[in-house]
Amino acid sequence: MNIESLRLLVDVGHRLSFAAVAKERGVDPSSVSRAIGLLEDDLGIRLFQRTTRRMSLTEGGAVFLRHLPAILDQFDEAREEARAVSAAPSGTLRMTASVAFGERVVMPRVPAFRSAYPGVRLELVLSDANVDLVAEGIDLAVRLGPEVSGDVVSAKFLDTRYRVCAAPRYLARAAKLQHPEGLENHRCVLFTLPGFRSAWRFRDRRGAIIEVPVAGDLAVSSALSLRSAVIAGAGPGLLADWLIDDDLAAGHLVELFPGYEVTATTFDTAAWFVYPSRAYLPRKVRVMIDFLRAEVKRTSA
Repeated sequence: MNIESLRLLVDVGHRLSFAAVAKERGVDPSSVSRAIGLLEDDLGIRLFQRTTRRMSLTEGGAVFLRHLPAILDQFDEAREEARAVSAAPSGTLRMTASVAFGERVVMPRVPAFRSAYPGVRLELVLSDANVDLVAEGIDLAVRLGPEVSGDVVSAKFLDTRYRVCAAPRYLARAAKLQHPEGLENHRCVLFTLPGFRSAWRFRDRRGAIIEVPVAGDLAVSSALSLRSAVIAGAGPGLLADWLIDDDLAAGHLVELFPGYEVTATTFDTAAWFVYPSRAYLPRKVRVMIDFLRAEVKRTSA
């Protein structure tokens, strides 16, 4: 019995398929089946019930698998602490974020991270779906929203806010916009997320909140494409600060109502670091978290 065989068992236990695990690891399914068979011999129990149509955990297999992730976490923690005495962070770091956040916030900082930590191999999984961290072997995720739910560990990365923006070329030909209520006379570029395409909420410095109906003939499902459409002059849009701060600084966009906080859902939103293990944080994950926090703080100062 060895550690890699136990990790293989965890993967098979989650996917309940030798073929799926073999394909992911790039090995023959028979080698996966053989490794599980050897584990069963060592343990003296059958771990899986297998038929031609389906696979399921036995009662003993379910009990063993329930304890196994914690045991592997403890092993990894001990190994990481031992390596940390003299070695630099190493290994593969699988990280996920939304396509837009990955493109605008993470990717521009990747070259500096690679220079600082050459021993870490980085795999970025950019997806607008909430990837299952355990099933997909993800070490670290960045998720956006007011809070993070589920059986994961989370820590705030940065506060986020939204801005209503338009391109100078659009403002040069459009009706003047002095107050949020004036948006009712404009065709806005809308985001297709629930709640984003019917009304935007504004809060002034006194805390008073107004809700302004919005409408338009262009709705986009991609935050990056929404940004591109607004920059191209298609109309006003509601955009996250991390997505368009550089465009505001460069003059490609103009914030229309700087005296207001604005949202489509809730005013208190953030980007969160999320990781699956409650037992310990691998050093390769810790250095990425610390690096991104320091880089964002440095570039926004």
